[in-house]
Amino acid sequence: MATARVSSGKRAASGSATAATPWGAATLLEEATVPQRVGDKRFTVVVQLLEAENGERLIRFAYTTDGSARRGPVTMRARDLERLRAALERAPVLREALGL
Repeated sequence: MATARVSSGKRAASGSATAATPWGAATLLEEATVPQRVGDKRFTVVVQLLEAENGERLIRFAYTTDGSARRGPVTMRARDLERLRAALERAPVLREALGL
């Protein structure tokens, strides 16, 4: 099932989830997730809308295996893109930032 939410994760003093980026710490504004499975392997594709300390908005594509975002290529099957679209319907700010 695809989901959209603000995820739990590292929390800033304000209570907002934060993410480390090459531009410094950023606040997680919105997230869409698509759980995946290949044989016995389970992981989740994550698309996140982040806001840097200077107010710039960033989009991060990642995958998780234990709730923590991982770097590396993010690969989705074409048939799972519909599930991503459904998750983005519940993440309107992120959907708009992607131009969809």
